[in-house]
Amino acid sequence: MSTINCNGKLIDLSSPKIMGILNITPDSFFDGGKYNNTAAILFQVEKMLTEGATFIDVGAYSSRPGAKQISEEVELNRILPIVKLLIKEFPNILISIDTFRSNIAIQCVENGACIINDISAGGLDDNMFSTIAKIQVPYIIMHMQGSPQNMQLNPKYDDIIKDVLFYFSKKLATLHSLGVNDIITDVGFGFGKKIDHNYKLLKNLELFKNLEAPILVGLSRKSMLYKPLNIKPNDALNATTSANTIALLNGANILRVHDVKEAKEAIKIVQQLNN
Repeated sequence: MSTINCNGKLIDLSSPKIMGILNITPDSFFDGGKYNNTAAILFQVEKMLTEGATFIDVGAYSSRPGAKQISEEVELNRILPIVKLLIKEFPNILISIDTFRSNIAIQCVENGACIINDISAGGLDDNMFSTIAKIQVPYIIMHMQGSPQNMQLNPKYDDIIKDVLFYFSKKLATLHSLGVNDIITDVGFGFGKKIDHNYKLLKNLELFKNLEAPILVGLSRKSMLYKPLNIKPNDALNATTSANTIALLNGANILRVHDVKEAKEAIKIVQQLNN
C-alpha cells in the first residue's frame, strides 16, 4: 500500500512526500498566468525540485470554482509542450498530470509523465478508468460534488464522512476489478464543499486510512483557509502550513502545494514528533 511505481521507480509513501503545483493556466485562483513562458516555468520547477518536491503536478485546465470550460485541444496544446520541456530539462523528474480527460492522460504518459491526477475520479470521461488500466500508472482519484462550473453553488451531504468514504470504496472496487493497483485518494478540499464540510474532512482524515490507499491532500492557499481569516490567497501561507501539519498528523501521505520549502519543514517537524 505504501509504495507506488512511477516509471519503474518505487516511491515509498510511508514517509510523506510533496507534490509541487505547476499551473500553466491563465486563470487559476492563486498563480493563474504566472507561468506562461519557458523561463518562468523552468525556474519554478527547478526551485520546487531543489526545495524537496518528489512530484511536479502540471495542470492546464483551471478547476477553481466557476472556471470556464476549455476544449481538449486547447488543454493538450498547453500541456504537452511543457511535459516534453520538463522531461528534456530534468530527465529524472516525476510528472503528475492534472487532467480528467483520458486522451490527455495517454499522450502525456507516452511523453514521459508518470501519474494521472483526476479531479473527477473518472466521472467526467467514461474512458478514463479503462485508460488507466491500460497505461498502468499511479492514479489519484479525487472526490468532487458536481463540476468546477457548479460545485460551490450549494453543496449538501447526508454525512460528509460516510458519503465520501462510500464514494471512494465504489471507485476503488471498480478500479481494482480492472487491475489498477496504484491508487491514491484525495478528499477534494473545496470541491463541492462548504467550509464546515472541509474541516470535518480534515479532522477525520485518519478514517480514510481504512480504504488502504495513500492519501493526498490539496489544502494549499484554499478558501477554507483564507476566508475564515479574512485574508487573500497571497497571505495564506501560514494558514496552509497549519492545515498541512494537521493533515500530516491525521495520516496524509502526499502534500500537494504551491510552497514546497514550507511543506518540507512541516513534514520534518511532524517526523521529529513521531520519532
